[in-house]
Amino acid sequence: MPAFMTFGRILFAVLFIYTGASKLFAVQATADSIASKVIIPDVLAPYTAQLESLTGMPTPQVLAIAVGAFEVIAGLMIALNFGARFFAFLLILFVCAVTFYFHDFWNQQPPDAKMLIDALKNLSLVGALFMIIGYGRGPKVVEAAYGDV
Repeated sequence: MPAFMTFGRILFAVLFIYTGASKLFAVQATADSIASKVIIPDVLAPYTAQLESLTGMPTPQVLAIAVGAFEVIAGLMIALNFGARFFAFLLILFVCAVTFYFHDFWNQQPPDAKMLIDALKNLSLVGALFMIIGYGRGPKVVEAAYGDV
């Protein structure tokens, strides 16, 4: 059973590793997508201005790089079973935010079936991430404390 869990965890993590890498290889397209969907609140404007002056890039481009790197790192950590619960929790927050901002089928006129399918796919990813949090590193072997007495 642990071998199947390891194999499943690796296959599951491939999705995040691939999508993160594809975001990093197409930073400008990802930044354009972020700029079209995410509105930075006025309260954060001074901080985003500092970030832009520090990096020399617009905020959507910085977010695109950060999101791509986060997905790759989180996918690798889940695949390697190193801090899997923590990264699964972070990915739950990330996938919920992505679903809210980018797969908002409830705002589409007429309702977009592809957006609904993408939102349901993300819902199933959240379910799998909850299973990783619940299962943790795997089953613990119960051994007798003083040998076979």
